[in-house]
Amino acid sequence: MNTSKTKIGFVSLGCCKNLTDTEVMLAELREAGYEITGEETEADIIIINTCGFIEESKTEAIDNILDIAWLKQNASLKGLIVCGCLVQRYGSEIAEQFPEADAILSVGSMHEITEAVRAVEAGEKYISLKAPEEAEMGGDRIVTTPSDYAYLKIAEGCDNRCTYCAIPFIRGPFRSRPMEELVAEAKDMEALGIKELVLVAQDTTRYGKDLYGEYMLDELIRRITAETSIPWIRVLYCYPDKITDGLCREFRENDRLVKYIDMPIQHINDTVLRRMNRSGGKAAILDSLRRLKEACPEITVRSTVIVGFPGETEEQFDELLGFLKEAKLDRLGVFEYSREEGTPAADMKPQVSKAKKAERCRLIMEQQNAIMEALGEKRIGHTEKLLVEDYDPVSEAYYCRSQAEAPEVDGKIYLVGARRDDYAPGDFVRAVIESAIDCDLVAKKN
Repeated sequence: MNTSKTKIGFVSLGCCKNLTDTEVMLAELREAGYEITGEETEADIIIINTCGFIEESKTEAIDNILDIAWLKQNASLKGLIVCGCLVQRYGSEIAEQFPEADAILSVGSMHEITEAVRAVEAGEKYISLKAPEEAEMGGDRIVTTPSDYAYLKIAEGCDNRCTYCAIPFIRGPFRSRPMEELVAEAKDMEALGIKELVLVAQDTTRYGKDLYGEYMLDELIRRITAETSIPWIRVLYCYPDKITDGLCREFRENDRLVKYIDMPIQHINDTVLRRMNRSGGKAAILDSLRRLKEACPEITVRSTVIVGFPGETEEQFDELLGFLKEAKLDRLGVFEYSREEGTPAADMKPQVSKAKKAERCRLIMEQQNAIMEALGEKRIGHTEKLLVEDYDPVSEAYYCRSQAEAPEVDGKIYLVGARRDDYAPGDFVRAVIESAIDCDLVAKKN
């Protein structure tokens, strides 16, 4: 193949943190002279950046590998490269189980993507399985998110060692990126016209501890606020035991830090939290919620919980269900415990049956959906500032978000009564909330 004519397609699976790795690899390939295409049927080589966190994500990754392998066997695709978390977790097993893959790269080998493509072009196999901490963090990116927002990965890896989680041995130890580098990348996002910058990491609240000896997330937010004009800055993946007074103060005083926090609690019962190896326990969760609400009463709180963790009793589940009914969190994701090999929890007993996990998940989601519908109805009649994402020709409305909706994970606000050419993605508009439909809202320009 001729480099200048080789078209590269990408499939990026998993979380937004994985997406930023995809964007870095895209930029490296473009710099090397390759053409990037969003059409799988046009690509000469397709790269799948996999997730391998839980059983569901592993299944999705395998299904994608097999689907793309079909294109290689039955269409014009000439090469398949598999990289990312699934490879980091299972190493050479991926090469053995998927001979259709022409190249295999672990997370630690992501910056070898150009060498891997060149090897595939030459008809050679390429396998590199470096440790995750060997990969240099950051790098130029081709931003693939819609034009209104972008992610900024501020750290890599995790030191929390939750007993159910495979992330530490997939992504390695926690490593903060230098603040100057992050501010420079934020300026790059500003130059692209990004209106919302979303700070992400496995644990954003740990940011800076390894580099500077203390938690520095609040200082990073202040620096980005001072040195860019990006209107909205959002923070995801905050741990309850690391919510500092400084971060609470930023939520209270910084007008460009959106009043929204994603703070996974996973459970509320202290026995379950100890078995999960979640630091701080129930007291830290309650204290963080209290301090956040005192500092910023209007803050939107999103969280996640796990049901059916090994040994979870009916009484412990009822405590979680009762807490969530009382707390009335604005947003909530509920996950059935996934038994992951290599994690301490995989060997814990007793394991909760699949049927019981599903039932507990259903009970929480029914309760939470009612809570979210009631909270949505309370917003009716209020004027809110909306960020336009795009126009939906089917509903003849713009779909938007307010500060209370994070991209990809929360609902939408549909703006009616506007013409198709009134706004562009990234525009801000003030609108009155008129109705609530499930977890979405309908608004009309003020």
